[in-house]
Amino acid sequence: MSEEKAGSKHVEDDSTDIAEVDGSIATDRYGQRCLVPHDTLANSRFFMSRSSQPTMGLDPSAESRLRLKIDLYIIPVVSMMYLFCFIDRASIGNAKLAGLEEDLGLTSYDYNTLLSVFYISYIIFEIPSNLVCKWLGPGWVLPALTLGFGICSLCTAFVHNLSSAAGVRFLLGVFEAGILPGISYYLSRWYRKRELAFRISMYMVMSPLAGAFGGLLASGILKLSSFGGLKDWRMIFAIEGIATIGVAIITFLTLTDRPETARWLTQEEKDLAIARIRSESEYTGAAEVLDKLDVKKTMRGIFSPVTLVTSWIMLLVNVTVQGLAFFAPTIVRTIYPRHSVISQQLHTVPPYIIGAVSTLLIPYLSSRFNRRLLFFVLAPPLMMAGYVMFLASSDPHVRYGATFLIAFGSFPVGVLCNAHAAANVISDTARASAIGTVVMLGNIGGLVSTWSFLPFDAPNYYIGNGLNLATGAMTLLTAVCLWLWTVRDNKRRDNQDTNQVLDEMTGRQAADLEWRHPRFRWRL
Repeated sequence: MSEEKAGSKHVEDDSTDIAEVDGSIATDRYGQRCLVPHDTLANSRFFMSRSSQPTMGLDPSAESRLRLKIDLYIIPVVSMMYLFCFIDRASIGNAKLAGLEEDLGLTSYDYNTLLSVFYISYIIFEIPSNLVCKWLGPGWVLPALTLGFGICSLCTAFVHNLSSAAGVRFLLGVFEAGILPGISYYLSRWYRKRELAFRISMYMVMSPLAGAFGGLLASGILKLSSFGGLKDWRMIFAIEGIATIGVAIITFLTLTDRPETARWLTQEEKDLAIARIRSESEYTGAAEVLDKLDVKKTMRGIFSPVTLVTSWIMLLVNVTVQGLAFFAPTIVRTIYPRHSVISQQLHTVPPYIIGAVSTLLIPYLSSRFNRRLLFFVLAPPLMMAGYVMFLASSDPHVRYGATFLIAFGSFPVGVLCNAHAAANVISDTARASAIGTVVMLGNIGGLVSTWSFLPFDAPNYYIGNGLNLATGAMTLLTAVCLWLWTVRDNKRRDNQDTNQVLDEMTGRQAADLEWRHPRFRWRL
């Protein structure tokens, strides 16, 4: 393990694929002249000896075998991390049904306040956590964060009032903040941009599955008479916290930072993995696969117009996704008020299963056709239809059926947002900050969701359902505008004089332009 993660702080690869060198000026495979830093010249021999596989004309069958191997080694590990991340966060909804409010003496809006405290820290630490993940290496940071929120979940079993519960929830937000953007960023080190959406979905599907599994797990736990002297809702947090700590220990032993440090890859496979990622940014003159962390590229990632608009879409859809996570048990109770608590818990499972299917299906189609904006437009109408059903009918079966439409339309959008942000930047640093921004602003939507279903609005929750209908409509409108702008801006870039822009720039200056580079095109 120590050899595998050794040097995780030093993730820069300053090598470049040099066809011809004249002093400090190099000519790449496309005949583009660029300035080569001295450290790159010093390392060019090292690069050629370790990565002789050219980045153009890569063997598709070799890529396919490598991709499958990466899938098998990485996806199950990060999926388990995210599964328990979401379970530990959302189990408070199940605990509410099992008596949490009564035991802690919560009244009025105390439960909503408790949910909001989590999102305050979750939002604040989103971008910093992802930058630390790049700096120290995800092989260390992601397992450490998992251990942290596992301990917080365990500690929740021992709180006795609102203040102590709020303190633990705040710390839970600190540790969980880096998991979603951190894993998305981590996968971007291994997969091509068109492959990324489906791979992100393969771990983010754990979000709806956590809702389903969390309901089943809570039902099973509540059948126990006690656990370690704990009863009722306290058992839920204790058992889930211990399980999360176990997952963290496993990830410390198995997760590897990047292809270069993966002992389960041969040298030839490592070279191919690096070449695959490098090939997608060569046309802009970017020399590094994992560049150094710097302010300019960080700001480019955060303030890219596509990043900001995609973050707004993430914010809107998170009002629905997070609201469903926290209030699905409560909504089900209003639909089936005479059922037992365990029966109500079990009724939350089927909508999440449908959401899980959607979370895999839509990103798979997105990767298959290499399009994301199309699905940004197709998903919101399903959400809107579900909330119209909630508002228009009081029939329990109609309203329960509406939860299926809402889950199917909302859950895959978060996957597409992360993949779209990652696909529309160039450098590793910009990608880390862009994904962090999308998730950070997206979780403002999560904060809004904690106040979307208020006690006085029960049992029909006209305000909450109306708000979610409005956010669904705004998501649709924003997605259409982003699509139209993207097509228009790409046409503008096609008509500009590339050489005129680049003539007076060094290769390094041109690479630092990021999405402002004249050869860069937005991906649909």
